[in-house]
Amino acid sequence: MGTLLGFLLCFSSFFISATFADWNILNQRTKSGLKISLKSYCESWRINVELHNIQDFTIVPEECVSYIGKYVASSQYQVDSERTIEECRLYLSTSCLLKKDGRDAWLFDIDDTLLSTVPYFKKHHFGGEKLNLTSLERWMSQGKAPALEHSLKFFDELKSKGVQIFLVSSRREHLRSATIDNLIDVGYHGWTRLILRGRDDELNEVQQYKANVRKQLISNGYRIWGIVGDQYSSFEGLPSVRRSFKLPNPLYYVS
Repeated sequence: MGTLLGFLLCFSSFFISATFADWNILNQRTKSGLKISLKSYCESWRINVELHNIQDFTIVPEECVSYIGKYVASSQYQVDSERTIEECRLYLSTSCLLKKDGRDAWLFDIDDTLLSTVPYFKKHHFGGEKLNLTSLERWMSQGKAPALEHSLKFFDELKSKGVQIFLVSSRREHLRSATIDNLIDVGYHGWTRLILRGRDDELNEVQQYKANVRKQLISNGYRIWGIVGDQYSSFEGLPSVRRSFKLPNPLYYVS
């Protein structure tokens, strides 16, 4: 009996090992029979992150790390970001009847919306490592994040039209000074208010925290015409606003 059990265990171990050894993304096909290349697999993964079909991921798939790294350093990433901002401009010029009474408002996230964290993730496997918040905050405290130029130009355009600009970030309150210095150093100035997460806010998920901020602003009489962010947690929940604009970010997920 012991001999038979040992044989079965060895056979099962061999079968499982062989199965995983044979699995390779380059050998796979879709259910309809389409051959999958590594590029098409990773492109599909990235697109489905942006479509919010893939949620709550903690790391970029190992086989796609190189692809994601190349994407965020590419002209395609720049074009995708610029297109988002162009749609903001189109909406602002055709659909926003600004009253210019000090109550027209627009909301921005900060990380990968106004400032880029790509330099940090370049040193951390482009999202292929589980996010270390302590390490990321240490980098943020240095205030070296570069501006996203398309966002900076749109920020200035809103300001010139008298729109009140609120920066609503999931950054924690202890990063306030570093965040302000970083924003000013790369060209942002003249926002109405910078809202960061206090101790009480940390009890809620980011989505609820940002929804609470919107609720408070609306109760104070602000008309929120739009939001720009790189995470769906910047838009979801009630109250909703007239338009939301999603910038590309396949590096991490924030709920």
